[in-house]
Amino acid sequence: MNEPQAWLNGQYIPQSSLRIAATDAGFVQGTAVAEQLRTFGGRLFRFDDHLARLAHSLEVVGVELGFSRTELADISRHLTSTNHRLLSAGDDLGLSIFVTPGAYPSYGPPESDGPTVALHTYPLPFRFWAEKYRRGQSLVTTDYRQVPPQCWPATLKCRSRMHYYLADRQAARIESGARALLLDIQGFVAEASTANIILFNEREGLISPPSAQVLRGISLTEVVELARQAGLPFSHRDLRPEDVAAAGEVLLSSTPFCLLPVTRFNGRLIGQGVPGATFRKLLALWNERVGLDIAAQAEQFAARA
Repeated sequence: MNEPQAWLNGQYIPQSSLRIAATDAGFVQGTAVAEQLRTFGGRLFRFDDHLARLAHSLEVVGVELGFSRTELADISRHLTSTNHRLLSAGDDLGLSIFVTPGAYPSYGPPESDGPTVALHTYPLPFRFWAEKYRRGQSLVTTDYRQVPPQCWPATLKCRSRMHYYLADRQAARIESGARALLLDIQGFVAEASTANIILFNEREGLISPPSAQVLRGISLTEVVELARQAGLPFSHRDLRPEDVAAAGEVLLSSTPFCLLPVTRFNGRLIGQGVPGATFRKLLALWNERVGLDIAAQAEQFAARA
């Protein structure tokens, strides 16, 4: 078998056969909760944390899987193990789990009366971030704001991400290769598109926005643990764009790339404009924890066929 497998509503299928109905509520309304995971050496990283966050998101939207979390864990591991064998040695996968309420009733009779539950994998797209471990990422603020908690709880991880899309489009027009930094309605720093933001200065150590105001990333939890291991203080407080501009270092954390340095913000250098010592220390500790060189792996497989 040379084709990756997927899982949809109780069945393993060829990934090329994975289809979601146009009448599904996840397509019609964007009502889909999701988790994105990655592997290291074929093993899912912080798997239990991702499953716990998914369970919380499902509780928020009132959707039940119809089977246990243990069963979901078994499906995830089996699918990941099967598809990882198709990769070259040293390569790794992303795993996507998403759940919708199922059919949108106004669009016709449902094909089934339960939720849509799907899992699929993909080779990690290292080409998008491989060089940024060395050169850094650019960030710009845009006109688009973080979704306020009056729309949905910050703890809900969902697929409704039009604000990310529009913000990143604007960021790319402002500066080629830049990503968006989103502020909340009050003008405080919230997060980058699909990534938590962390500042570092000598006086306070590492600082991130208050946990209650943003989706707490699984990778951010990893950074907190690594900071403790490194003896670096870590705190949360409200941050303004001027705090980002004045920081000695700025970091982004997210599941696919783990940790990246930000070296430009709104067209100006952060620090000396190169990845700093704190970033290098934390990434080295992350390498030790997962048993591989994260940046070297990304460089190696950035140009895979």
